[in-house]
Formats: sequence, structure tokens, C-alpha cells
Amino acid sequence: MLLRIPLAYAMGIVGFIGFGALVDFNWTATLSMAARRIIDTGQDYSLSVIPLFVLMGNLVNRAGLSQELYAASNAFVGHRKGGLSMATILACGGFSAICGSSLATAATMSKVAMPPMRKYGYQDSLAAASIAAGGTLGILIPPSVMLVVYGLLTETSIRELFAAG
Repeated sequence: MLLRIPLAYAMGIVGFIGFGALVDFNWTATLSMAARRIIDTGQDYSLSVIPLFVLMGNLVNRAGLSQELYAASNAFVGHRKGGLSMATILACGGFSAICGSSLATAATMSKVAMPPMRKYGYQDSLAAASIAAGGTLGILIPPSVMLVVYGLLTETSIRELFAAG
């Protein structure tokens, strides 16, 4: 890390050299173990859910459904005082139920909701706060990527985690 190597690579290098030290610097065994670990991780069926959630979020965004979702939310609560802020939270909840990622929800809704909120005179701090608060719903509303990861790590039923969420 002191050499400004990204953290993932730094940890990988340390692990590789550490495993090499454990097997008396038999680099053939070390390379074989590293290659096998990479292949096993890539072929893990359970982890295939995560890129599919990201793909679904991108497809919804490209199709323009995020704008439609925001417009529908605005039609429900936009007439009230602070309605655009409430519509942003509702649209974030709907989008997070589709893509399952807080980061993708916040990024998409910042593109969709920030311009209308600026247009109607909302302060940037309130607009950003409502987008950030709505973005956190991505973890809470099933199907959530974090629930899948948690279920895989703890060997808990993902179906039961979704029901609990």
C-alpha cells in the first residue's frame, strides 16, 4: 500500500507470497492454488446473482424506466409541500426493488431527480439528502445484493432473508 498499489492487488500479492512461504517457496504449487481459487470463484453459481442485478439496473436505466418511475412517483405525491423530495424517496424505493444496489439507486436517481429539484428551487443540500436517504433503500428492499451476499456468507436461506426484508 505504501507503493500506491491498489488495495485489492496489495492484498493479493501479500497472500500469494505468504502462501508461497508456507509451501517452502514452491511457486508451482502457489500458482496452481491461485489459479484454482480464481476459477472456483468465477464458477460459483451463487455469486452469479450479483452481476445480474447490476445488469438489470442498467437495462432499466437505459430503457428510461427510471424517469417513468420518477414521473409516476411525482404524480402521486408531487402536489404536496416537499412533494419532489417525497417523490424522490418513492422512486428510489421502486428502483432499488429492481436493481438491488444502493449505489446504483443513488447514482441513477441523482441523474433523474436532481435537475427537476433544481428547477423548482430546492436547495442542493436537500436534494442530495433526499437522494442519499432514498439510495439507502437499495440494501433494505428485497431483492438486495447485500442480502444475497449475507446469505451466501452465513449459509442462510436467501428466500427467508428476502421474506424477512
